[in-house]
Amino acid sequence: MATGLELLFSTICNASFCKNVYDNPFIDSRLTNKQTEILNLIHNLNGKKLKIGTYNNYPLSWVEKDANGTLRGRGVAFSIVEILRQKFNFTFEVIVPEKNYEFGFDKPESSLVGLVNSSKVDMAAAFLPKLVEFNKMVTYSNDLDEGVWMMMLKRPKESAAGSGLLAPFETYVWYLILVAVICYGPCITLLTRIRSKLVQDKEGTIQMSPSVWFVYGSFIKQGTNLAPEANTTRVLFATWWIFIILLSAFYTANLTAFLTLSKFTLDIENPKDLFKKSYRWVSTEGGAVQMAIRNPDDELYYLNKMVLNGRAQFYSLPRDEAYLPIVKGGAVLVKEQTAIDHLMYGDYQRKAREGVAEGDRCTYVVAPHSFMKRQRAFAYPNNTTLKTLFDTVITHLLQAGIVNFMEHRDLPSTKICPLDLQSKDRQLRNSDLLMTYVIMAVGIAAAAAVFIGELFIKRSLRNKINDNGTKDKRRRKKSNKVRFMEQRYDDSRPPPYDSLFGGKSRYDITSKTQRKIINGREYFVMDTGNGGSRLIPVRTPSAFLYQ
Repeated sequence: MATGLELLFSTICNASFCKNVYDNPFIDSRLTNKQTEILNLIHNLNGKKLKIGTYNNYPLSWVEKDANGTLRGRGVAFSIVEILRQKFNFTFEVIVPEKNYEFGFDKPESSLVGLVNSSKVDMAAAFLPKLVEFNKMVTYSNDLDEGVWMMMLKRPKESAAGSGLLAPFETYVWYLILVAVICYGPCITLLTRIRSKLVQDKEGTIQMSPSVWFVYGSFIKQGTNLAPEANTTRVLFATWWIFIILLSAFYTANLTAFLTLSKFTLDIENPKDLFKKSYRWVSTEGGAVQMAIRNPDDELYYLNKMVLNGRAQFYSLPRDEAYLPIVKGGAVLVKEQTAIDHLMYGDYQRKAREGVAEGDRCTYVVAPHSFMKRQRAFAYPNNTTLKTLFDTVITHLLQAGIVNFMEHRDLPSTKICPLDLQSKDRQLRNSDLLMTYVIMAVGIAAAAAVFIGELFIKRSLRNKINDNGTKDKRRRKKSNKVRFMEQRYDDSRPPPYDSLFGGKSRYDITSKTQRKIINGREYFVMDTGNGGSRLIPVRTPSAFLYQ
């Protein structure tokens, strides 16, 4: 059994300089009609001069002029042509179209396919996409590779997934949380009101204002002075607390993951994003992209609307580097992946030579999904006989991986300027904390609006009271309210805040106040309003709360 190395050499031999062994004594000497035809074609091609057309599409094919003004073909396409030349012993001259187009729109001489269709060249040595609409105009060779068109854009400063405090959740999640915060307070009021009508007990309806403040306070993990006694109300409160606990846990975990391990994402990932977000994009004039979006039967035909409204443009530039200022200005470049890889790698090397910092050399990035894919091949006139000879060699080169090797031999083995640069440090930027500034500004504005509203309401009420002469009624109402509050006061509850923090205490403690020692501790014995007594500790820290 032949080894892998022997198979590799055999493939290269068959594709390049080795001839068919038709005169081997171990093989039947009688030739088939097909073999006889091939020998005649090889004999007719021997020493013949061919006209080979090409166009500038670095690094796959391009043209250079020597000192005598003769055009010399370069690139992967002419490396394959050189193998064919050595095998079949022919010479050739290079012809280029008037315009650097793959497919023309006006006259045959303006494009490479036009030259082939008019038989002005014997073959086109270029990686031409195999489009259905041109099958009747030219004859394609066996496939050379699968062309992949990618989208290159300027690397954004922050991920499209968001940044800062809003990043852990998607937009619709924040909307649902906002709806929950707004609706749960009225729900508590409504359910407690329904319960108070159906069940007659001490607990009444929780009004709207306390309900809303409970929901808001719990949302920011603050306490509440509400003490529900009914099981139904307690379940409502516990449900909201559980919701807040789980929400806070998910938010904290996702925020930590986003700031440390989040994957960088782009705003443009596929062709539909170009259309939906109306991004400006450019491509090569007279190329496969322009032909694809002009074809009503193609799946990318919807992008033709962007051409009509000026959001998509096609340029015919002498060098690919001329696209970089356009991309740096915010446009998206659609071009073959091989050309984009060489373009980005060349830009990276130039910045390295200029001494640009490592973190600033990857100015551009490629979208993760392709724009389109097409099979690519050489092209011949319809009445050609070269296809019969050349296709076998091209197939051998493709199967041996030689074509793929020649396309990527000038590129590094690692991915060029990947989407995620794998930076080990993640320092918080000002944009990450932008939401905190927004919250502060909104809070101050809301407080100012409430303050102005309170002033306006109080002054309006004061003027109304003065006009109606109802000051006595107001005093009477206030005294009734105080008397009502004294009647409702429950000594089993903690003392009010005004008695804890410097206010006047309702307990008059003097040197003549009766004292009692219980279990080794000294207490004041105070009389309460309902005829009972209450013990207040003397020398413990909590005693200061009652002074």
